[in-house]
Amino acid sequence: MDELLDPLLDGRFKGYPGTAPPLRRSLIGAQGWHLFDGRCPLPLAVIRREALVHNLAWMQRLVDEAGIGFAPHGKTTMSPQLFNQQLVAGAWGITFANVQQLALGVASGVRRAVIANQVLQASDLASLAALLQREPGLRAPFLVDSAEQIALIEQANMGVVFEVLVELGLPGGRTGVRDDEAALQLARRVRASPALKLAGIELYEGLWATGEDEADRALVEGLMGRLQRLVAGCETERLFEVPQPLVTAGGSAVFDFVADGLAGITGGTRLLALLRSGCYVTHDDGAYRRYVQTVNRRMGCSDASGLHAALEVWAVVQSCPEAGLAVLNAGKRDVSTDWGLPVALKVCPAGSREPQPAPASWVIDKLNDQHAYLRLNDGGVALHVGDRVALGISHPCTTFDKWRWMPVVDERYAIVDAITTAF
Repeated sequence: MDELLDPLLDGRFKGYPGTAPPLRRSLIGAQGWHLFDGRCPLPLAVIRREALVHNLAWMQRLVDEAGIGFAPHGKTTMSPQLFNQQLVAGAWGITFANVQQLALGVASGVRRAVIANQVLQASDLASLAALLQREPGLRAPFLVDSAEQIALIEQANMGVVFEVLVELGLPGGRTGVRDDEAALQLARRVRASPALKLAGIELYEGLWATGEDEADRALVEGLMGRLQRLVAGCETERLFEVPQPLVTAGGSAVFDFVADGLAGITGGTRLLALLRSGCYVTHDDGAYRRYVQTVNRRMGCSDASGLHAALEVWAVVQSCPEAGLAVLNAGKRDVSTDWGLPVALKVCPAGSREPQPAPASWVIDKLNDQHAYLRLNDGGVALHVGDRVALGISHPCTTFDKWRWMPVVDERYAIVDAITTAF
């Protein structure tokens, strides 16, 4: 655990100062480094401390007020330090996408988790069985959605009884049982299996969210109705095999509807509801910003008091080869592109430590592997070679996996801490 939470950083980590000696992560904040003092080579992804602290408290307060639990998705960051902060803030546990991610979480101190995916390969089942045997008290239920999967688990004969959640799915979506009666039949099949223990029901709505109130409300209400009927059927037939069955849902797009729906199902029962939103921890300046602006309006919350974008990627202007174009030294290797191109947020001239907002007319219209094309569009602010530009990203998951470390900065961009990732 110590090596995961406090690893040794050195020049093998992109963005680490080339002239600095190897340092433990916990010592980074004491070095007196500043993002704009020239020691850290750019591009560099940074996390703004105050925004991070705000987001951790904001989302935990939302689930607490709804009367449900929280198991944020760890795949967003795969950062042991951020897992720890989420647990300290009050999370029930952490969600993972596979057994390998779970193993990292367990090594980081996680003792309650959800694997929000099907587990069926013999190698994964063996790894999970070893974790459960080695760590008394560890909970890590995973998803099932077919009799074929159950048969594979039984054939593997790992000598442990695995906790599982039956997954409900939507037509045209990814995994999950499409038909409600088939889901109840699968729950019966789990109950009859000597290799499995039915611990609850799971669903995921995030891929279908539109950002439009009525469509999203109808989506979530329909899913929650299906979830409630399946839970009732399982309770009537006494299929659940744990004292407090879990019901869990939730991406990062319509978490308000989901939190209310889960609370309505579990209120006054023995069930434990878990919201699984993950991207909230740093939020973004793209897709999730658009979704959450709608959430804010529904909650009567101003955008300024809602979630804050905490993740920025700073780059250097390395060339101004023609009028109206600045080429930055950050590209697809450094920022996410799957849900939209980055946006220019701030500019800090060479030699300055005082960033200013970037003109709204500036647009990143193309990325290469390691270059960004910033069109100035008569923004009224000239850029010069050596100036620094902050990029806001869309979809934090696929930016985190491009960095093995990220400095944590204060509001003046002094480097006060660091996190690491383990993808």
